Amino acid sequence: MRRKGLIKLAAIGVAAGATVFAVSCSKAKGIAWEKGTSSETIVKEAAASNAVGNWGLGNEYEILALLQKYGQEKKYVSQDFTMDSFDDGTIALASAMTYNELGLVKNSYTGGLGYGDSVGVIDMNDEGVAMLEDNIFTTKAFAEANPNTTAAFIEASMKGWAYACEHTVEAAQIVYEAGSSVSQDHQKYMASEVAKLVTKDTSGNTVAVDGTLYDTALTTTLTQAKKYITLDDAAAQTKLSGMTLDSFRDSTYVEMAKSKTYGALEKTSVSIQLKWLPQAQFMGYYVAKAKGYYTEAGFTNVNIVSGGGDLSETTAVSNGSVDFGVTWVSNLIAANAAGSSLLQIAQVYQRSGLVLVYKYK
Repeated sequence: MRRKGLIKLAAIGVAAGATVFAVSCSKAKGIAWEKGTSSETIVKEAAASNAVGNWGLGNEYEILALLQKYGQEKKYVSQDFTMDSFDDGTIALASAMTYNELGLVKNSYTGGLGYGDSVGVIDMNDEGVAMLEDNIFTTKAFAEANPNTTAAFIEASMKGWAYACEHTVEAAQIVYEAGSSVSQDHQKYMASEVAKLVTKDTSGNTVAVDGTLYDTALTTTLTQAKKYITLDDAAAQTKLSGMTLDSFRDSTYVEMAKSKTYGALEKTSVSIQLKWLPQAQFMGYYVAKAKGYYTEAGFTNVNIVSGGGDLSETTAVSNGSVDFGVTWVSNLIAANAAGSSLLQIAQVYQRSGLVLVYKYK
């Protein structure tokens, strides 16, 4: 028997002023596909029934790109943060993060629907429309004034991420004990899946866990952001259209971190705001703190601030409430187009975690 009433686990950051292309109704009841059906066929048939779902809060750009790839209208059904609409057939092709909602669809632990292998996925990486997600950012002014602190924070954080990806069960427990917003079972699932996003790139190649800013994936992300993000302010939209990689990222500090070519920290007590509540999506920072990596780097205190409140991570960093933040690249791009001066200093997730999940016949 399938379980309903899934707990709300994920929040996706919205790019400021982004236009949501959504429809309110679906004709998806009973739609399912044979194993081996092509992604093109599935997308076209789901789109024809207004049965493609997304949250519309910042990662719809990948969905719009996929729809356009297969010649479909840029529209989707508004999806909530449970997977009940997928379970009851209202949405036939539902958005899911591999480390979160997909686990709730497939697994049978508390809150899960237990579909197991009776569902398939369309992966944004395989489809060539992947956009990069979790990164570490600060303001340009903070990085320039505190280069050693910035580099040291990257080094210690990525050391935490490297350990977490190699010891996912331990990392999941550390996050759980830090005040996790999800169950232990789901936390373990999340940690194992998040590790895949950190250690593989959009082509499936293994990469070092060191925060490197790879131009190829960033260029794809920027190109799609410029194509699909719509901002309310005309001046901001114009600025967006002219943005380059140098408009929001600087590899100086991650290279300093990798080579350890930095001196005494200018600031030893810092804070970082997450994108959402404590969960394995952010396990590297909790591991770095628990294992003493921040202390080893010279920090007297690192305050990990939960996200998901009234103050977004981009706003909190912009106004100086926190020193560092975790956000998606598209959110950073939109914020800078709208007038912020934020700077991506390290990329944690090197591939997209977004898939579209569907039922097999």
